[in-house]
Amino acid sequence: MAISFSLQELISIVAPSKTKGSLNETSITGIAALTEAQPGDLSFLGNLKYTTDVPKSAASVVILPLEYDGEPNANQLYLFVEKPSSVLALICGQIEQRLWQRPAPGIHPTAIIDSTARLGNNLHIGPFCIIEAGAEIGDNSILEAYCHIGRDARIGTDNWFKPRATVTDYCVTGARVKLFIGAVVGGEGFGFETVNGAHQKIPQVGNVVLEDDVEVGANSTIDRARFATTRVGKGTKIDNLVQIGHNCQIGQHCILVSQSGMAGSTILEDYVVLAGQAGLAGHLRIGKGARVGAQCGVLSDIPAGAVVLDSPAVPLQTAKKLMVLKMRLPDLFKRVDTLEKTIETLSQPK
Repeated sequence: MAISFSLQELISIVAPSKTKGSLNETSITGIAALTEAQPGDLSFLGNLKYTTDVPKSAASVVILPLEYDGEPNANQLYLFVEKPSSVLALICGQIEQRLWQRPAPGIHPTAIIDSTARLGNNLHIGPFCIIEAGAEIGDNSILEAYCHIGRDARIGTDNWFKPRATVTDYCVTGARVKLFIGAVVGGEGFGFETVNGAHQKIPQVGNVVLEDDVEVGANSTIDRARFATTRVGKGTKIDNLVQIGHNCQIGQHCILVSQSGMAGSTILEDYVVLAGQAGLAGHLRIGKGARVGAQCGVLSDIPAGAVVLDSPAVPLQTAKKLMVLKMRLPDLFKRVDTLEKTIETLSQPK
């Protein structure tokens, strides 16, 4: 993609604590990794293990942590900041606004909107959207093509729903909520009882509430509660392909990474992190700030601040020991085999 920042623009965004070097170019036209950058590009050192790549980089501008003590090459500018990754996020935010500009307000003629729906001001409602009876859409919200808002759902202000996002009947979103392509909020919870050898459906009559600043990734699903509410707390970010079961309660500012899943009625307290493919059984409580590693299978409660790995999940240090022991198993089996043969030989009559 083509980008362009004047050097002055870039410095105003970065607000460096100090600078080194000088630059002939008046604009930056690309962003690249240290080893791939060319003149005219911006690069950064976000992970100290790549420190040795900095002096070899051809980038015109490099964003560096304050502790870096190297010198720039000719026609190269170093910008020193406390957290390079955070500063790069600010720059990418500016690029995002340029690439994906806010759609103009208006309602596409193919949208189907029930006469009892309540629409706020300054809305963009795209092609083939459906807004059902009694639904409410808050001011400044954007619904891109094929979004579906169910009966009596309430959508807050400044929401942005990408194509085919769905919010089903009676569900609620707060302010500045983002739903990405194909996200489903309020799908029916998975509940059955076995009666006389057959699976009898348990009606799911609750809803889902997403608080302010929640983001839900592409094709992720959040099931409506069996009764009451499935809730996702303020500022929580949910990656693509995540499954959240009925009646789950997710605290504020949690991170749920792709393909993680939670069975029904599990509680995440604030600031919990679920890494990729982590799976949680139902009716558990995961304490504040706990971190669940990739592909963990969690079968019991986790205390606040704990870090767990493996399946079934165990504390981090235990998991590391088990990993070492697993690597030693082939050698152990060889030794046991040798011992058995030695014993067998010694047991033979002379």
